[in-house]
Amino acid sequence: MPILSVFKSTVFLLVLVFSSCKGQPKDNVKSHRQVDLDRLPQIEVAANRMNLYLPDLFEKKVGIVANQTSVVFHNVGYTHLVDSLLSHKVDVVKVFAPEHGFRGTADAGEHIKDGVDAKTGLPIISLYGKNRKPYQEQLDGLDVVVFDIQDVGVRFYTYIATLQLVMEACAEKDIPVIVLDRPNPNGHYVDGPTMMTEHSSFLGMNPIPLVYGMTIGEYAQMLNGEGWLQDSKKVELKVIPLKNYTHQSEFHLPIRPSPNLPNDVSITLYPSLGLFEGTNVNAGRGTEFQFQRYGASFLDSTAYDFSYVPQPNFGSKYPKEEGKICYGKDLSQSERMNRVSLRWIIDAYQNALDKSKFFNTDGFTKHAGTPLLQQQIESGLSEAAIKATWQEDLEAFERIRENYLMYEE
Repeated sequence: MPILSVFKSTVFLLVLVFSSCKGQPKDNVKSHRQVDLDRLPQIEVAANRMNLYLPDLFEKKVGIVANQTSVVFHNVGYTHLVDSLLSHKVDVVKVFAPEHGFRGTADAGEHIKDGVDAKTGLPIISLYGKNRKPYQEQLDGLDVVVFDIQDVGVRFYTYIATLQLVMEACAEKDIPVIVLDRPNPNGHYVDGPTMMTEHSSFLGMNPIPLVYGMTIGEYAQMLNGEGWLQDSKKVELKVIPLKNYTHQSEFHLPIRPSPNLPNDVSITLYPSLGLFEGTNVNAGRGTEFQFQRYGASFLDSTAYDFSYVPQPNFGSKYPKEEGKICYGKDLSQSERMNRVSLRWIIDAYQNALDKSKFFNTDGFTKHAGTPLLQQQIESGLSEAAIKATWQEDLEAFERIRENYLMYEE
């Protein structure tokens, strides 16, 4: 099934020309197949629907939670949300930056420092450094906080954890939160193991499946409605909706949502290959095909006809298996996924010459949300048998999810 664009063809094509930020490698922006963009419905991101939220910002002191994906699209190109709001005379006071930073150039897991935005002079407060939840004093003087970050719909992708902690801090301070919704490229299905509450972490804070099939605005409503904020508090929340979006919409993200998700293929494979982050197997970091391949020096070379050598690059200063020949599989021609696949991690485990090197148990449990998946793989269960154990939890989550959906399935 082809990956489709959500924006006008003129905007889409022009954005693709320069969507790789200065100093970053050019993104691989090829869709799976060519499509007639003029025939597609034009999805409008919430940031573009200024008439729905500007009235709530005028004469207010505004904080923005944003990164490089927080943009307003125009007929030609785009501008950052912060710049757009300033041009409309909105009093933006400070910017809060999540993992990877305000401009989106830091490694996964790399601490981000506070600073000043060179373009606007606004103070930037890191939410991925010494604190991940805004301190109450960091919210002093604010009347409202706007959250606008592109998500990819995977539990261990940390932007939804940042959303939750921002909502908690604002609830404690009685500051309203406005979420500007964006499409979820993996929003067309729900799958994967559900997180066990006792294994909550920044890679998963609530009992949701690995792929939860909701936009970040819908998820914000779930956080509030299910009492998942600290002490079951609720924040005054307003979600600005997308226009012309459904959960089955296919589209291309013109700006990479993080350094190691460069294209559509990496995003669709991320729920499955992201599980390798909890192992010692390389999942393409240190190459130009992040989350589109996997391999390791300790996998059986006779089982594979593909190999590569990870080297430090943009987005990965210290990739796993750096400088080593990694034997594995190239998945860069994959089509759009509609389920989490375990076949690749099972394949790698079965072909590991030294299985004691394979799992980083604590890291894998945090990514899977449960210790059971590692146990199931080690015991030799098939993918079908493992997925059968997920079904009861998935059905229970689907019933909760229905209460918060804003768009057609």
